Amino acid sequence: MHALALIALFLVTLAGMEGFAYVMHRWVMHGPGWVLHASHHRPRTGFFEANDLYFLIFAAPSILLLLGGVQLGWGDWATAVGAGIAAYGAIYLGFHDIIVHQRVAHRYVPRGRYMKRIVQAHRLHHVVETREGNVSFGFLVAPAPETLKRQLAGLRAGIRAPTGPDQPPAR
Repeated sequence: MHALALIALFLVTLAGMEGFAYVMHRWVMHGPGWVLHASHHRPRTGFFEANDLYFLIFAAPSILLLLGGVQLGWGDWATAVGAGIAAYGAIYLGFHDIIVHQRVAHRYVPRGRYMKRIVQAHRLHHVVETREGNVSFGFLVAPAPETLKRQLAGLRAGIRAPTGPDQPPAR
């Protein structure tokens, strides 16, 4: 394949992964896959949680495509698609696990409009502790926080109690 076609295939795969992530999060993780994902909606008690197994599950196709493209002669298309999936995984890891959930200590504070929007959208997703009644299932593309707050106001089931110094203790 021509180099520009491979770059385009990589970029299309990278962009398409957001749609795939939305579908998997909305209808698998908050559906039959809740058995693993529920750990992500509760306070973490250690460094790892059952939800981390999804990292391995979603990395498998990327690894297979990269292996096939580089070592098994499947073609450059497989390498480009595998690399696009891996790139989305790396971006997701950086935004989701490091920036939003701070699983690695850092001092970064989102200041730009885009970063503030995706961080706040994900935090609003986490105010619901149950698998139903959630908002914002994508990650790199997120609705405006005001929209999500209106949606949450209409749901009210399974919403986590407010915490903080000005709130009464949870019962």
